[in-house]
Amino acid sequence: MHPSEHHPAHALWCDPGHGIVGRISRALAQRGLHPSRTVVLVPYAQLMQVARDMWAAHAAAGFAPRFETTRNWARSIGGFVPDADDIAFDMARDLLTAQSLLGRAGFGTSRNALAGRLVEITLQLAPLAAAEAPGERTAWMQRVRGSIEAGRGSEWFDVESALNGVALAWAGSSGYATDVLFAPGALAQVDQLIVLDGLQPDPLIRKLAERFGERCVHLPLVTKDAPSHVGLHAAVDPEDEAERAAACVLRHLAEGRAPVALVATDRALTRRISAHLVSHGVTPHDETGWKLSTTRAAAGLMSALRACFHDAASDQVLDWLKHAEAFERSAVLLLEARLRDRGMRDWRGWCAFVAASSKPQEEALRPLTESIEAMRAALVGSRPLGEWLAAARTLLDASGQWLGLMNDVAGLETISALHLDAESGEMRGPRCTLVEFTGWVRDVLEAASFVLAPDVAESSSAVVLPLHHLLGRAFAAVVVPGCDDQRLPASPEPAGDWSAAQREALALPSREALEAAQRAGWAVAMGAPHCDVLWRQFDASGEPVRPSPLVQMLHLDGAAEDAADPRTPVPVATQPTPHPRPHGDALMPPTLSSTAYEDLRRCPYRFFALRQLGLRSSDELDAELDKRDFGNWLHAVLGHFHEALKNAPTPDLQARRTMMAAAEAQATREFGLSEAEFLPFAAAWPATRDGYLAWLAGHEAGEGAVFVESEPWKEVPLARVKLVGRLDRVDSTPDGRAFVIDYKTESADKTRERVKDPYEDTQLAFYAALFPDDTLRAAYVNVGEKSSGTRTFEQQDIVEARDALVEGVIGDLERIAEGAPLPALGEGQVCEHCAARGLCRKDFWEGQP
Repeated sequence: MHPSEHHPAHALWCDPGHGIVGRISRALAQRGLHPSRTVVLVPYAQLMQVARDMWAAHAAAGFAPRFETTRNWARSIGGFVPDADDIAFDMARDLLTAQSLLGRAGFGTSRNALAGRLVEITLQLAPLAAAEAPGERTAWMQRVRGSIEAGRGSEWFDVESALNGVALAWAGSSGYATDVLFAPGALAQVDQLIVLDGLQPDPLIRKLAERFGERCVHLPLVTKDAPSHVGLHAAVDPEDEAERAAACVLRHLAEGRAPVALVATDRALTRRISAHLVSHGVTPHDETGWKLSTTRAAAGLMSALRACFHDAASDQVLDWLKHAEAFERSAVLLLEARLRDRGMRDWRGWCAFVAASSKPQEEALRPLTESIEAMRAALVGSRPLGEWLAAARTLLDASGQWLGLMNDVAGLETISALHLDAESGEMRGPRCTLVEFTGWVRDVLEAASFVLAPDVAESSSAVVLPLHHLLGRAFAAVVVPGCDDQRLPASPEPAGDWSAAQREALALPSREALEAAQRAGWAVAMGAPHCDVLWRQFDASGEPVRPSPLVQMLHLDGAAEDAADPRTPVPVATQPTPHPRPHGDALMPPTLSSTAYEDLRRCPYRFFALRQLGLRSSDELDAELDKRDFGNWLHAVLGHFHEALKNAPTPDLQARRTMMAAAEAQATREFGLSEAEFLPFAAAWPATRDGYLAWLAGHEAGEGAVFVESEPWKEVPLARVKLVGRLDRVDSTPDGRAFVIDYKTESADKTRERVKDPYEDTQLAFYAALFPDDTLRAAYVNVGEKSSGTRTFEQQDIVEARDALVEGVIGDLERIAEGAPLPALGEGQVCEHCAARGLCRKDFWEGQP
């Protein structure tokens, strides 16, 4: 870091009369102390290097004092290995210890649910316990035990009081790495202790200062300088705030003010600002880090565990497969397409369906499904934690994810946090299920922070840091986004659920102390040579947001002024969007279905985008059932019913109902539907079923039709393309003609409209083209919900319509092959729900009103 000589922090360190470097030098000279036997305690770790640099630049040549934090000081004296029940400040181990302590305290059945809460309370008490000398902790526990009881009279209070008691015993009986600082030998190695006071007092430093007595000197780091140049930016919304903040940083750098501090008040906002900076060639050094659970490495691990749940959804399994390198990409995409096509949301339902299916599409996916199941089977049952870790590593090895973790910095942090590379048996924990093990992994990853160290951190032109890390450091400019009353309150909420009386008894910081520290940190930021303060007027949900009281005080004091928008306008030439007219001659399809040709007839551009380019959106698997899902289920039910009726023909209505019930159960299993979600359609199904059976009896008696096959796949070569399609059903009439039937669950009026003009009806004419017979019949069967609702709508001129369609297909494909444009028509109802509308830019065409 290269601090500005005009920054108050520079004077704080280097002022000849009152600077910290000079005061330390004079104190050591007056007392005849050697610098190497002097320890200077700084309030946070990043300040150690700043202090060393300041001393090297402005003190006399020779030995330098030791600039330390308490943790770094203790580490330099000797290593510390926590005992089995000690607080390890390692969430993986601490959660296991918490579960063990809860089991011993009588909470065995709820130990998994309460372990995280116990660790949270214990970590709040740990700094207070660590501030007591090891021999004095028992007395400290006895002093505060009565004060931390949450109260009596309800189950919640009883549980909270018990947790507080267990946490106190855990914190008070634990050993700490800093215990070595209380040892006589450690104290004898230091002649002088100098404490650089931060924004809040530290309990351990306060206790060490008492031990050193007159050999301890306190030097303040908080300055009283008035604000220098503060610009206020009222942004409209979070995105506007992120853009303005990034522009402020870039403007300061462009004007030669470096380094720039970007204060992190909101992680989501800070990430957005950092993304803008990176896009402009500035990569800030982030001192705050981020949750390990938000990294890609952690997401891949969690996806693998969730995919192995007994009741895993198909989406969860697909999410894992896309993280795993062991599975062929094309096979996974084919599996996904089939799952979405069948609407198989439940993975177990898919496995059962594949095992029983004899269709080529499912048989091709059977080996992949079986290999996935073999990997999932390795993570079943109940076992000790150490065995779960070994099984998880085996799974990651088999899926190809382990190598990815090893080659990623965040992946290495994930392995370390979870002790996945530990020797077998090193991590001891109770027996647990996969769900409980996954919960433990989730909690560990949520608690771990990950900071990516840059190659040269101190030379970073922009640094992301918390507000209190501005103390004692010189930045040429400071940018503080998120200065609204929600993200920057004047009086922060104290951590934990302690009452005011409990906080006083425990000597935890009061709300007043936290408010004073917040205001002091704010004053440090405002004392920078240049400072930009930003807040949003409306949140992402559209709710109005007020500026922080600290910002409002700047307004009242006249210590700041509204700043101009720091973003630089970039002139962009007007470029009207023309009607798209692409050519598809290089993408001639080898096959053509009825729906694809329907797209071509309705809008050539729709055919080009969705069929030739293949830019169709995927259906959601985890969505609520709708009329389309009911239609798919109904098609499957009728298919199974007619196949069963063909094998065992009977005119008896009751026997047919029994067959229909078996077909219903089979289709429900195939689609993985639960009774609860299918209830709205199940209520109407009896009437629909009876109406269909009544229609079927009339169809067989009146037409004399006989069922031939259900859902046959047909292929017919035609010129340069192959016509393909899957029909709902084919019957045979007494005169030997094929009777093509397509089921519809829409309104009868809509179905009637389909057959009004045979030359406009693509579907039946296309299906007829799949048959070489010139005497066939074709009809839609509208399956309604009333007893008389199922009706036949026959296309009378089907042969003429088929011939016209075949001629049209040949001509249309010839024109496409010759390079004819495929324009977007932009007319009719087809545009209202077209998936290609955003691609053709219909709403932005030239002359569009």
